Amino acid sequence: MDINFTKISKYIVIISLIIIIAGFVVIGINGLNYGIDFAGGAIIYVNIGQEYDIDDVRNIISKTGAQAEASYAGEKNQDVVIRMKLDENHKELEEKIIEGLNEKYNITSDQVNIDMVGPAIGRELTLNAIKSIAISWGLILIYIWIRFELKSGLVAIVALIHDVLIMFSFVALSGMQLNSSFVAAVLTIIGYSINDTIVIFDRIRENMKRYGRKLSRREIVNKSINDTLSRTLNTSLTTLFTITTVYVLGVESIKEFSLPIIIGLISGTFSSVFIAGPLWATWTEEKAVLSK
Repeated sequence: MDINFTKISKYIVIISLIIIIAGFVVIGINGLNYGIDFAGGAIIYVNIGQEYDIDDVRNIISKTGAQAEASYAGEKNQDVVIRMKLDENHKELEEKIIEGLNEKYNITSDQVNIDMVGPAIGRELTLNAIKSIAISWGLILIYIWIRFELKSGLVAIVALIHDVLIMFSFVALSGMQLNSSFVAAVLTIIGYSINDTIVIFDRIRENMKRYGRKLSRREIVNKSINDTLSRTLNTSLTTLFTITTVYVLGVESIKEFSLPIIIGLISGTFSSVFIAGPLWATWTEEKAVLSK
C-alpha cells in the first residue's frame, strides 16, 4: 500500500499549528506551571526510618493544603523527599507537614533536613536548559549537513522545533509542571526523533540515485517514507508501549518524565513522517524549478 504522505502532511501541519497556538494562548493567559527546579521553593528530606506508603505521605500533605509533591528517596524506600512551592505561609505549612509525619511515623528533628532553592538557581537552570537544547540542535544540524546536505539539516531542525513546541503546548494545556524532568524528556525526544528522520533521509538519498530522473521529489519522498514505514512504526510502537507501561506502573517522579516522553514520541514520529520528508520535497522541488 502506497500512502501519499506529502498530500496528507498539510493536514498534519494544520493540526499541529492548532495545538501549538492553543498552547501558547494558554501560556499567555495563565503562564507556565513552573516546578520548584525553576521557580524556587523548599525541598524537605525526611528519613522515615521504616518502609512506608507514599500515598500516606501525600495524604498528610494534602490535609495541610500545601502545594507540594512527595516521592520516594533512598535505596530502601525509607526516605521521602517533599518539594514545596514557596508562598507567604510556607514556614507554617512546612511545620504542619513535619507534624503530620511525626504523628504518623514518630520522627525526630534529626531525621528532617530542609533545603531552599532560590529563583536565581531557577533562572540559571532555565538558561542551561535553553543552551542544552540549542547546542543539541546545532550539533544535529552540523551532523546532517555533513552526512547529507544543508537543506536536509535545516528541515530536520524544523521538525525538531515542532516536537519541542508540541511538548511545551501539552505542558501548558494539561497544567503539568515544567521541571528538570521535562527538560530531560525534551532532550531524549530530540535524539529519538532525529534518528527516525535520518533513516528516512537515508532512503531518500538512495532513491534519488535510482529514480532521480524518473520520479518527482514528492514521489521519491512518498516512496522513501513508505519503504521505511514499517521500521518507523515498529520502533515507535515498541518504545511507546514500554514507556506507557512505565507511566502506568511507575511512581510520581517517573511519571513526570514518562508522560512528556509519550507525547514527544507521538509528535516525533509524526514530524519525521509528515513534516521532515514532505518539507524537504517542497523545498528541493521549488529549487529545481527555479534553477531551470
